[in-house]
Amino acid sequence: MNLPDLIAAFVKAENGYENDAYVACFTPDAVVFDEGKNHQARNHIKAWKKETNEKYHTVMEPIEYSGNDDMGELSARISGTFEGSPMLFSFQFKFADGLIQSLKITN
Repeated sequence: MNLPDLIAAFVKAENGYENDAYVACFTPDAVVFDEGKNHQARNHIKAWKKETNEKYHTVMEPIEYSGNDDMGELSARISGTFEGSPMLFSFQFKFADGLIQSLKITN
């Protein structure tokens, strides 16, 4: 699958458990919505990502991507140590300045 560079970097960081590389994909004031909670700003996103990596040990397999310069949506199969694994998730992105401004994760 041919992903935009930013999304490819996001997936690589996710699968490599590279928290610093993961948060580098986001604007400084970005917001991530996951499991009913907002995580705002890189330091909070990094803490959330570290916690979820340790808890779920996820692996992301991109299925489909569509988008433009302002927004995008990635469908991915996520497997890990969570109930129902593997599951399909939707990652809805809004972009600003070539980075992720917001991300909403739903299943």
